[in-house]
Amino acid sequence: MASFLRETLSALLPSELRDFSASLVSITRVEVPADLRSARVLLSVFGPADPEDVRGHLERRTGAIRHRLASLAEFKYNPQLFFALDSSAESVERITRIIAESAHDDDKTG
Repeated sequence: MASFLRETLSALLPSELRDFSASLVSITRVEVPADLRSARVLLSVFGPADPEDVRGHLERRTGAIRHRLASLAEFKYNPQLFFALDSSAESVERITRIIAESAHDDDKTG
């Protein structure tokens, strides 16, 4: 279920995020509990858009997104969607920046 939701939502999101087209929004993970009644969708946002604005926009559009999901698949339960920002992408970006800065400093001293 989680992989189906990730793939399907990835296909649906561009049309839901037209206002944020200058930014790249990626679904990094979908977590679905055993009862399949909800799904936590983790997002990464790269570019000029404020990630919290993107998340908030998707939260406001949850009803329409769920409706589109229901038209694409027959679920016993159409899961309630909860969008959250994936902080692991920020950590990777920060670590990459630190490594690049360190390598640049080594080039200066070496």
